[in-house]
Amino acid sequence: MLMLVLIPFLLLELYLSLAVGEEIGFFWSVVWIIVSIVVGIRLFKNSPYAMVGNIQAVKSGKLSLREFENASVAYFTGAILLIVPGVLSDIVGILFFAYTLYLQFVVKITPENLHFNQTTKGEKDVIDVEIIDEYTDRGNHS
Repeated sequence: MLMLVLIPFLLLELYLSLAVGEEIGFFWSVVWIIVSIVVGIRLFKNSPYAMVGNIQAVKSGKLSLREFENASVAYFTGAILLIVPGVLSDIVGILFFAYTLYLQFVVKITPENLHFNQTTKGEKDVIDVEIIDEYTDRGNHS
């Protein structure tokens, strides 16, 4: 099963890398490969700090355990794909890393349990009542 996915991915990787290499030239292709490898290695080396940040987000309730798992796997996968030379792997690696950034920053900004029916802090002791005035109709009948 893995081979059914891996072989087309590698063929597409080869095709895209050759096509982009033809367009930008050999020198810029080498620069692209070196830069993506350096960025991938740097991200991989900083992964313990990303994990600590994700753990802190879980402790504070900003990330669920599922989001923590997704962010961690996406971070590692993105870093490894950036290390692998090739255009397609770099694009997919950047997408994985963008998803990690989304989980780390956008999800942290939004409130933890956002519900439309949730009461705010001062409204917990308020009793909602309706006053029915029985005497308003009596004035009209007299």
